[in-house]
Amino acid sequence: KEVETGDSILIDDGKIELRVLSTNRKDKIRAKVISGGKISSNKGVNLPDTKTSIPSLTKKDGKDLRFAIEHGANWIALSFVRSPKDVIELKEILGKKNSYLKVMAKIEKPEALKELEEIIKVSDGIMIARGDLAVEVQQERMPLIQKDIIARCIKYAKPVVVATQMMDSMIENPNPTRAEITDVANAVIDGADAVMLSGETSIGKHPIRVIQIMEKILTNIEQTDLIYDKELKAHSKSTSFVSDTICYNAARISSELEAAAIIGMTFSGYTAFMLSSYRPKAEIYIFTENRDLLNSLSLCWGVRAFYYNKFVGTDTSIQDVIRILKKNNLLKPKELVVNIGSMPISHRGRANMVKVTMVS
Repeated sequence: KEVETGDSILIDDGKIELRVLSTNRKDKIRAKVISGGKISSNKGVNLPDTKTSIPSLTKKDGKDLRFAIEHGANWIALSFVRSPKDVIELKEILGKKNSYLKVMAKIEKPEALKELEEIIKVSDGIMIARGDLAVEVQQERMPLIQKDIIARCIKYAKPVVVATQMMDSMIENPNPTRAEITDVANAVIDGADAVMLSGETSIGKHPIRVIQIMEKILTNIEQTDLIYDKELKAHSKSTSFVSDTICYNAARISSELEAAAIIGMTFSGYTAFMLSSYRPKAEIYIFTENRDLLNSLSLCWGVRAFYYNKFVGTDTSIQDVIRILKKNNLLKPKELVVNIGSMPISHRGRANMVKVTMVS
């Protein structure tokens, strides 16, 4: 109904390209094969020249969303986001269902790049879906687009995932190419919270090995200083300026004191997202009584979350969470930790307090 003569039809992340010769505007398109090849089942189709009226949230997506809510999913990724409105509509549905499900916007349409900052602001996280995006825009633009999206996500304290073809050759081969190793490493150096495997683990011949190799690459990069201590400034016009400043200074203090950890307490998760964006070298331990938040925070760079529901007083709670971390061999006596939280603690407000504690 919507393609025009001359439009491109790309199949399987652009591996196969067709050019539209004609359409009956109902159920049949005649097309010329520009780049041919084999097509297997369930491969994606991209229409880079066509403006489609298909909504981001389809009927099938609505069914999948209900399934995700009922089965306790932590994140839901919304495909083909074109504007902030797409994300807001999904969040309104979740709100009506009293769901804490976090929304990740998949950036894979050129329209999304025009309103990127607004999409980031209304989303809980961003996925750079390079497979579809690279066939919708000129592929030579992808490296700078990826870097720009990551930088903006860090600026707004939103976790960002880099996805698609990270170790693509390992679908068939037992080892990655040197270019793939560098690609994974550069995503981490740029500031990605997570890197995602797709075909490598869903249809690949070496699903376990590819994870092991990727883990080695990530661990090696984390030994360098390249990825730590982002010099972000809290925005003075932000409604959360006070808590943003607390988180920023907690990260700075932890760096200057070479603290072992930053310990935060949160219900909404905001403190965790903000601390993570500063990329401190200290460990980030987050305590929350919101069980729905625990696994969601695992996506955030450097964050380990713990369930805790004994918020009786600031000093008492600080000592209690330090005791828990010592018990789990995560802290040692005489190490310094930076605590942040809200006072009074019973109000469960945003962070307004920072304290340095020596582990006894």
